[in-house]
Amino acid sequence: MKLVVLVLTVTIVWSCQKKFDAPVPDVSKWESFNSPNALPLNKTTYRAIEGVYDLTGATEVFGNLTAVKSSYAIINNDTTWHVSFFCAKDISYFICEGRQLNGDILLNGYWRKMTSTETGIVRLTISAVNGGSLLLGQNPVITPGGVIIKGVFGNENEPPFDSLLLVYNRKLNASTSFKILAHRGGGRTSDLLPASENSIEMIERTAEFGSTGVEIDVRLTRDDSLVLYHDNNINLRETQKSGLVGPIENFSYAELSNYVRLIHGEKIPTLREALDAIIYQTALTTVYLDTKFNAPLQQLRDIQTEYLAKAATAGRNVEIFVGLPTQDQFDQFLLLPGYTNIPSLCELTVEDVRKINSDVWAPRWTLGTQNELVAEMHTEGRQVFVWTMDVPSYIDQYLDEGHFDGILTNYPSYVAYAHYIRP
Repeated sequence: MKLVVLVLTVTIVWSCQKKFDAPVPDVSKWESFNSPNALPLNKTTYRAIEGVYDLTGATEVFGNLTAVKSSYAIINNDTTWHVSFFCAKDISYFICEGRQLNGDILLNGYWRKMTSTETGIVRLTISAVNGGSLLLGQNPVITPGGVIIKGVFGNENEPPFDSLLLVYNRKLNASTSFKILAHRGGGRTSDLLPASENSIEMIERTAEFGSTGVEIDVRLTRDDSLVLYHDNNINLRETQKSGLVGPIENFSYAELSNYVRLIHGEKIPTLREALDAIIYQTALTTVYLDTKFNAPLQQLRDIQTEYLAKAATAGRNVEIFVGLPTQDQFDQFLLLPGYTNIPSLCELTVEDVRKINSDVWAPRWTLGTQNELVAEMHTEGRQVFVWTMDVPSYIDQYLDEGHFDGILTNYPSYVAYAHYIRP
């Protein structure tokens, strides 16, 4: 009898638990967008659409400004472009693909609020007379009011009916040196994104959320393979249920590859697979290797050297930094030959940064803007990234009052908004 009561109790509790999810809506049903006469946009048009737009419809949902930025990823030798709209209210964004039809530009995609599970379909049109013809030209020059985007949005998979209106205001902030670094390969699994943290799929998508670089978590397996995984243990936060439990270091890469899948079904990638994706499939320019193991760093250094050379050969200007988050990794770094010439990022003190000649100092955001120390680092030719900033009011404050070269965040879409709308 007690067993029956226990089973019933567990069943009731389980059935009452709310499952939080924010699946990407089905955006495949827009007939005009799917017309055989609808042609892909070229990169010139995608880049010309970029800018700060006044949002004069649905301001109560998304706010009154949006920063529009294009991005691309190369998957299976096919380049896919997206245009993303970053908004302040509730850390919301739209991600769309574009096509042209009879001189009009059609943008089809979905919207999402990062502060909730709210999402839905969005369909936008730039008619030929409202800037479409201009954007489709060879050398488009956009002036205030020169592009007007009209559209509709809805909730979840419902047909979109609520109106949107966006009017071009000005160019994006011209500073291209500022780094928008996404945590855990592009975003946390707990934020209900469409790919798992530290996966190749997330790395391929993170630029859609505003990232210009990524922090990736590097761990060492039992057979000395370097892989991407944040937590020490295999767990249900990061992976689907499997027969394996315990620390990553207890298992070989073959065991992890054969038996473990991340939350969205992806395999745990090797560091080499991740760097291949970054260099050959994305436009990301900064890689922060967050070293999560305490062991000799020579293999990590060798891979860094290999992929810096590959990036240069591919014509890519990519920075790859060995991250040193604790004294343990710092001490291991001191054992590397020529450590003062190895590109590194140090989270410890400025004295430690100077001792190993780190390229980047990365202080915790709770220490404040520290403008005097940041100025010293800049005088010495170093960059300063602050981590991990997610609260919009603090991001605004640090952009207004601080002098950092980059922000590491779980919400790159908000950092992108706050950075790009600045004059």
